[in-house]
Amino acid sequence: MAKREEERIAVASWRGTLYEVIFEADTPFGKTFDVVLLVCILLSIVAVLLESVAEIAEVYGTALRAAEWTFTILFTIEYLLRLISVGRPLRYALSFFGLVDLLAIVPTYFSLVIAGSQSLIVIRALRLLRVFRVLKLAHFVGEARMLRAALRASSTKIVVFLGTVLTLVLIIGAFMYLIEGEEGGFTSIPQSIYWAIVTMTTVGYGDISPQTVAGKALASLVMILGYGIIAVPTGIVTVEIAAASRLPVSTQACPACGSGGHDADAKYCKYCASQL
Repeated sequence: MAKREEERIAVASWRGTLYEVIFEADTPFGKTFDVVLLVCILLSIVAVLLESVAEIAEVYGTALRAAEWTFTILFTIEYLLRLISVGRPLRYALSFFGLVDLLAIVPTYFSLVIAGSQSLIVIRALRLLRVFRVLKLAHFVGEARMLRAALRASSTKIVVFLGTVLTLVLIIGAFMYLIEGEEGGFTSIPQSIYWAIVTMTTVGYGDISPQTVAGKALASLVMILGYGIIAVPTGIVTVEIAAASRLPVSTQACPACGSGGHDADAKYCKYCASQL
């Protein structure tokens, strides 16, 4: 019985040390690990970018692909170690950074089946967001949390707004199809809706344009309406940002699920209720 207890304590100690190195940047080993990880992420992204340039790929293609696979294998090992070290692996795997870590390695393996899918490796850039925690920039972590809270609080209003916009472009597209018809290049209602979206967002590709006086009048109205519509979501999010909490946050990660962004005086994780 005593031997089992000693083994349990040894495993817990080993996992705790591994967690400190991988998830925390308070210790020299932990900070070194995170800095090396960030450098590897940058190098892997550079390798993918260079491989997409035909002239470079023709000369260094083999070396770049070898580097790509080397980084992917290292990141795969790192991902597995993260799952081993946290108290609740599934919760971490389903968290934002857990999903990002998984998506950072999947494209390379998919490239064995789907050619070219390795270009999606640039998703690894999201892993660079950890730099704010690594460098202990708690102020930036707090601002990120505030922005996330503002977007979450304004999501309902934005959904209602987008529903209204989609209804408008549907009606405007139908009117433009009726006014211009196939002779003016508006060959269908979906094509006319596409024109309405492009015009209302002030993008204006110019591949389709009204020819009649009535069509131009409607187009002018849509353009003016577009300027007003663009300002609405900006105002919604701005109000929520002003109302969001500005409490100081800690850069410490939860030992159970790996989540961060807790209040500076928090004793328990806000996501899994584990003790910090």
